[in-house]
Amino acid sequence: MVEDESNDAELVLRTMRKAGLAFESVRVDCEERFRQALEDFAPDIILSDFSMPLFDGMSALAIARELKPDVPFIFVSGTIGEEHAINALKSGAVDYVLKGNLLRLVPAMERTLADVEKAREQRRIAEALHHSEQRFLLAASTGDVWDWRIATGESYIPPQWKQRHGYADDELPNAWSTWFDLLHPEDVDSVRSALEAHLLCDAPYEVEFRTRHRSGSHRWSQVKGKALRDAAGQPSYMAGTVVDITERKTAEIRVHRLNRVYALQSGIGSLIIRAQTREQLFREACRIAVETGGFLYAWVALVDGGAFPEPAPEAIQDTLDADVAEAVQDVLMAEMVPAAAATGQGLFEDDLSRRYPGLAISHAVAALPLIVEQRVAGVLMLHAAELGFFDEDEQRLLGEMSNDLCFALDHISKGEQLNYLAYYDALTGLANRSLFMERLSQQVDVARREQRKLAVLALNVDRFKTVNESLGYAGGDELLQQLALRLLASAPDGSRTARIDADHFAILVPEIRSEEMLARTVEQSMEACFGEHFEVAGTELRMSARIGISIYPHDGDDADALYRHALSAAGKARRRGERYLFYSQDMSEKIAGTLALETRLRRAIRDNEFVLHYQPKVDAGSWQWRGVEALIRWQDPRQGLVAPGQFIPLLEETGLIGEVGAWALRQAVRDQMRWMAMGLTQAPRVAVNVSAIQLRRADFVSTVRDAIELGDSPTSLDLEITESIVMEDIETNIGRLDEVRELGVSIAVDDFGTGYSSLRYLTQLPVQTLKIDRAFVSTMLQDPNTRTLVSTVISLAHSLNLKVVAEGVETEQQALWLRRLRCDEMQGYWFSRPLPFERITEMLRHPQGNAA
Repeated sequence: MVEDESNDAELVLRTMRKAGLAFESVRVDCEERFRQALEDFAPDIILSDFSMPLFDGMSALAIARELKPDVPFIFVSGTIGEEHAINALKSGAVDYVLKGNLLRLVPAMERTLADVEKAREQRRIAEALHHSEQRFLLAASTGDVWDWRIATGESYIPPQWKQRHGYADDELPNAWSTWFDLLHPEDVDSVRSALEAHLLCDAPYEVEFRTRHRSGSHRWSQVKGKALRDAAGQPSYMAGTVVDITERKTAEIRVHRLNRVYALQSGIGSLIIRAQTREQLFREACRIAVETGGFLYAWVALVDGGAFPEPAPEAIQDTLDADVAEAVQDVLMAEMVPAAAATGQGLFEDDLSRRYPGLAISHAVAALPLIVEQRVAGVLMLHAAELGFFDEDEQRLLGEMSNDLCFALDHISKGEQLNYLAYYDALTGLANRSLFMERLSQQVDVARREQRKLAVLALNVDRFKTVNESLGYAGGDELLQQLALRLLASAPDGSRTARIDADHFAILVPEIRSEEMLARTVEQSMEACFGEHFEVAGTELRMSARIGISIYPHDGDDADALYRHALSAAGKARRRGERYLFYSQDMSEKIAGTLALETRLRRAIRDNEFVLHYQPKVDAGSWQWRGVEALIRWQDPRQGLVAPGQFIPLLEETGLIGEVGAWALRQAVRDQMRWMAMGLTQAPRVAVNVSAIQLRRADFVSTVRDAIELGDSPTSLDLEITESIVMEDIETNIGRLDEVRELGVSIAVDDFGTGYSSLRYLTQLPVQTLKIDRAFVSTMLQDPNTRTLVSTVISLAHSLNLKVVAEGVETEQQALWLRRLRCDEMQGYWFSRPLPFERITEMLRHPQGNAA
């Protein structure tokens, strides 16, 4: 209480006691005592007279706002004018009560204290949310998340970390001291030093330490963290990740011992790629074992008799005499080699002299059988100078190395078969792509010399995927084998027919007289191959195909161009529903440009060249902003800003729109977060367009979920989907949109009125908004029928409790008409063109009363 009159103070206190308040109080009447009481007494509420001889109430209010801004301040005065009262409230007082009406005092205090507690709770929730966000961001990185509330000593210790130490979650308290209780004594100082450096000067906090397991052993952890600071700059909260690195540390401790075996394994891995013969494989393996692996001696015992190589310099270290090596060979060939070959298991001897005292040589030896097609082809013998060298890990690694050698042996033994498979299709026996292109190149050279034409036919089987799905891959394989036989029967020379990949075949016609005759031949061949049904797994199949034809020299002067153009023509035939089509030069130029643009688009995705521009949506009644629509733009380094019409269709055609669309969702959420971080608490809702390819993808819902989880408010995101896309697969789309709606995302049907919609399905779709296409808006003032259609759409939407947004509003007259028709929101150039993030942010910071 700031009060100079003791009687008045007692009257106030009596009023509070009478109301049943439990409290402690202190009275002051000057500035010095007031400042001291603020620190020592730490009040929950301040009651102050307005006018006093020694101290002014407004001065007390100013001091309280400076030193204790969260403590509420109420004036209790005999008289206070309305002007003074208003100034007091503007300066930070929460209320004022006249001493003549103290009945208001206790309710005012109770209400004020409740408001303060509510504000404190909101700050606590906000702080907890911020801490949760920090843990969420850290969870995206490697490791388990921990945190530490520095003031209370509370610490979230991941249950997984506790379990790895042999404890249940409730067996170790979530306290900062728990970490140090388990810390290895040798690591305490380094951990404390790193922590103190981070808290004092933000030095990176990344430490590795050991902690005690329940069993008494120790596990290694790698911990990273970052402290958050309060308004005074003091660390108040810290969070980070902890990763168990026990296995890595254990491996590091033993790495020196394993280096030799790793070096050998690496050398053998390189060898198996380049070795062409068994002799080269064995000789090089033994050399690598000695020179790189550091072994004393290496050789291979052949099961069909003899050893390879005979004691040679490259397989024996200088410290071992060649005669001794030969003697060792003789002894081991008699016993150890046959035993390893018989069992197919590796044998290891820690000390050769202990088993064979007559050798007078002391070293360890390993016998590793080399198995090819379930038969032992040889045994690799490795001699190490160290006794007991081959422990469990060395044995395992050497076993893996011998498996690599077995693979190489198998590769070499199947050389001819591999050579065959390099040029022929294993399923059909036809030439494969490599052989076909080689033969085509040869024929192009001949045609060039003889100045004649040749043709390349690319054949794509229709609905082959459906056969695989219905009859299985075995059924699909059987169909391809039957088709290959028919193609061979219809072709004069089977060597000119090839299977390129799954359901794609190619045929070379080395000489043609005219395109007309070739067309007739193609028709005859198509009839021969597909006129009769195929019988696969007891099922009759009627199949068809599309053929693209390229002609040398008109459609290309090399093999690659001719085949590529034939394949392009086959694709065009499929799209146009033709059985076959010839390629043309015009198409070539068009495809070349398209491919170049596709390459640039892929580069744009890789180099993050896409940006979002935002166009405001305004309320039709007030012209106030209600949201923005995110529109993709391409910031091409060469051309500058590229209009969407020049690249969106190709993104959709190539399927790249899926990747770019997912990026747009994520970027829109990130931009919203940036607005909120700037203090724009009224950050607008953001609408993002969804393409047909995105909606069809099985991961569409998870893609949306991943995007909205980047932000704080999933309900601030809208998705706009065109009417025609929604109606493509209505039942599936309803299910997917229902899932998206459950995530808190609003959905709008874009370009409404331009496609075909069923009103029955429209009532089932989980949409909240219809968007009238700009084509109707642009013509409605000139065409009464269009104006009637717009009015009908608005009325229909409102009857279904849907909001209506008009696109493409470019004139004031259009906007006024739409307002008259009770359209809810509008967007278009009359209000604002799409703007980059910086421009739209500036407009959000300085909103205008009229969006136009």
